[in-house]
Amino acid sequence: MSKMNLIFVAAISAATAFGSAAKAETLRLSHNTSDTTSWHQGSEKFSELLNEATGGDLDVRIFANAQLSGGDQMKQAEMVGRGALDFVVTSAINVTPIVPEMAVFSLPYLYSGYDAVDATTSGAPGDRMKEIMAEHGIIVLAWGENGFREVTNNVHPIKSPEDLKGLKMRVAGPMYIDVMTALGANPQQMQWAETFSALQQGVVDGQENPIGAVIVPQRVYEVQKYITPWHYSYDPIFLGVSKEKWDGWDAETQVKVQAAAIEAMDFQIKVTREGTAAGLDKLRAEGMEVYEPTADELQAFRDATKEPFDKWSAKVGPELVELFQTSINGSN
Repeated sequence: MSKMNLIFVAAISAATAFGSAAKAETLRLSHNTSDTTSWHQGSEKFSELLNEATGGDLDVRIFANAQLSGGDQMKQAEMVGRGALDFVVTSAINVTPIVPEMAVFSLPYLYSGYDAVDATTSGAPGDRMKEIMAEHGIIVLAWGENGFREVTNNVHPIKSPEDLKGLKMRVAGPMYIDVMTALGANPQQMQWAETFSALQQGVVDGQENPIGAVIVPQRVYEVQKYITPWHYSYDPIFLGVSKEKWDGWDAETQVKVQAAAIEAMDFQIKVTREGTAAGLDKLRAEGMEVYEPTADELQAFRDATKEPFDKWSAKVGPELVELFQTSINGSN
């Protein structure tokens, strides 16, 4: 091949490479927690799968600890809804200020176990919640898992509702304020990014969060002494995309994004449940005192939280609650 032809081929190759690089689109994904959590692992898996599926045309950059919303975990979904952010991984309870219906997932003692959870997220209730979220500018691509929220504190073991009286408890959203108030605690809504130091400094006495997704990976055991696995509320997460961004993609791209999201969140659920299963042993080894309540003690917590259950059932809509309960009953 002549020198002139070699130059021509090199020029064509460079132009092709440049054109491919120019076509790549960088998308931003925000989530609430640190890079040690299953939230982050699921986000990384999504980025990896989507990059592979699109041949590098779509590149997802992940921002932990709600960096892009100034640490405000509630604001992330609102930003995605108006197209200021591309993707969000957040929990249902964190979007209740703009979508109150999402609180239905976390009604106190709605669920008895994972089978009941899966019956709702993979069934008609999950589909209905996707429709509601789309009305707010967010396409829910897949459900993941934060998990059953367990209570920790630094004062004493929590064995009954009376043990919560007067405790300053960090909570994530409005419904949990009502639940903790009904239990006699002093709830304080606080961003997760501020919570560890607040627990460390005694600004609050305790908090409630899932074991596998938050308490273990975020090392809550370093600043809390007691934990009661009371399974009082379940909190799913979801991977959502701006409807504006979604509508701008062709059908082929949408299929690739959807498939990557489902596979990534399936992976995230698996990691979270494995972490939860091993979590109590880990917490004991780290020096936490674990109190596992009896069936009668759990019933006392259930009875004490009936008022906020009824209040929030009315707020999210009786028909929606009935849809969830029907699916749950069918899973038993």
